[in-house]
Amino acid sequence: MGAGDGFRAPAAVISAGLLSVLGLSWFWSLLALLGVYLCSGGWRFLYVAACTIKRDLVGLCILLRVKFFMHHYIRMRSTVPSIFAQRVALHPDKAALVEESTGEVWSFSELDRRSNAVAQWAVAQGWRSGDVVAVFMESRPLMVALWLGLAKVGVEPALINFNLRRDSLMHCMGVSGARGMVFGAELLDAVLEVKESLSSLSLFCTGSSPVESLDSLSAQNLDDLKESHDRLFYIYTSGTTGLPKAAIIVHSRYYRIASFGYYSFGLGPDDVVYCCLPLYHSAGNIVGVGQCVLHGLTVVIRRKFSASRFWDDCVKYNCTVVQYIGEICRYLLSQPVRPSESCHQVRVAMGNGLRPNVWEDFMKRFNIKRIGEFYGATECNCSLANMDNKVGACGFNSVILPSVYPIRLLRADEDSMELIRDSRGLCVPCKPGEPGIIVGRINPHDPLRRFDGYRCQRMCLKMFKDIKVCVCEAVGCHCSCTLSYSSGVEGKAGMAAIVDVMNDFNCETFLRDVQNALPSYARPVFLRLSPEVDKTGTFKIQKTRLQKEGFDPRQTSDRLYFLHSRLARYESLTEELYSAIMQGKLSL
Repeated sequence: MGAGDGFRAPAAVISAGLLSVLGLSWFWSLLALLGVYLCSGGWRFLYVAACTIKRDLVGLCILLRVKFFMHHYIRMRSTVPSIFAQRVALHPDKAALVEESTGEVWSFSELDRRSNAVAQWAVAQGWRSGDVVAVFMESRPLMVALWLGLAKVGVEPALINFNLRRDSLMHCMGVSGARGMVFGAELLDAVLEVKESLSSLSLFCTGSSPVESLDSLSAQNLDDLKESHDRLFYIYTSGTTGLPKAAIIVHSRYYRIASFGYYSFGLGPDDVVYCCLPLYHSAGNIVGVGQCVLHGLTVVIRRKFSASRFWDDCVKYNCTVVQYIGEICRYLLSQPVRPSESCHQVRVAMGNGLRPNVWEDFMKRFNIKRIGEFYGATECNCSLANMDNKVGACGFNSVILPSVYPIRLLRADEDSMELIRDSRGLCVPCKPGEPGIIVGRINPHDPLRRFDGYRCQRMCLKMFKDIKVCVCEAVGCHCSCTLSYSSGVEGKAGMAAIVDVMNDFNCETFLRDVQNALPSYARPVFLRLSPEVDKTGTFKIQKTRLQKEGFDPRQTSDRLYFLHSRLARYESLTEELYSAIMQGKLSL
């Protein structure tokens, strides 16, 4: 909980108690360190302990504080809606959510009123605790009111990626087991494309839509109708290793993720968070909006990220915390210098995926004092956080306190990503600075370590077995996907390496099929047609060579194509065009 929220005393007791224990037991701490040194660690362990003890103790304080409040919430049988009710009682007139596109401001009492209206409407539909309702709309405050209101009566929202279309959209609807769908008018066309598959569901639209379109869907206009270990909602995984899976988010997981962000990165009740990330993902809806719902901060919601408007928005709404993900920071660095980037009040940028080679440039150019980088997954029971503002680090694993937060980084094969084992069949820990796979010990009785899994686990497994999920398998080709970089393409540009034995691959048909099946960001920018697939000795697809060669026509005799954005078609990639792309003269 934040300062001024009625829980100051317990938080102070934790901090003071921990410092008191540490202050009165230096002799025993030194004796323990000496014992470890004599037993195994040697001088190196003492050196590492001296270098990391401050960082580890800060991390321990944060961990204990989060554990205390989680224990308090669970003991009091608190849910996210009940915690939000406390925030409303403390400051009903404070700004809770701001919609950037319209400038509309919702106070905490207004958000509470609207979510209550949603709850009453849900009950009137005959939905009961445990029922699932899909929410399919672009990011805005109304989406928060919808999932919060549904949660108040135990209905479980499934937050659908608004970029999905056709098969992927229906997959996510199917695995959720939704009885109904609330969709935004901006996504009416996407819903109309699959209306036959939605015929058994109750459909509701919010926003202005043609009456005839709603009639064809048998949908009602929602705007006309409105006057702790339980499941809160479902957030879908990114689907990088198959179709998206509906990860279960229980109430305790929600406040665990939001609270770690709050305490790890030094946020306070007077901060204003700028959220330009989609609310169907945990980064936007938990790490971002969670600061409003649980800790009473104001959150500014932008429907979609805009590099050119980012700092103008921050100045306009007096934002002090911004969120980023993936390549957002590099997109901002590629923008021309503008006055707003130096007169904002932002002091913290929190997110994940900030590449080390742009980290310092980002902090220096935009005068950001603290980077709150973290690493984890929505459904995972382990995560990392950069609590000491160390440049380039996504977190740490304590050497001197390994059992306090039992996670490990394990060696894995670079090509297959399979764990490497020793002669006894045991996994091999990584050395400092060595990349690997993070794992965490599962404890179903500890809210910090439990794994809640996915909805319809068996259904997901069956679908992954029966449905072809690879981009090119949808058109009968075998492919592997790689990532390529160029100065003309911000971020990662996907490449599909396709086996074309008969030399009859049709680029136009392929493009039409992926446009129907995939959102724009998932469509491959580059194609590589090869007479055979490159496999390892154990018959796994060999991606390393493809990744290294990228889309350079001088590195391969395979046929290469790129998706020309202006012409909306795949064009043959020559050396001249390759040079133009690399020099930024040709936009894809």
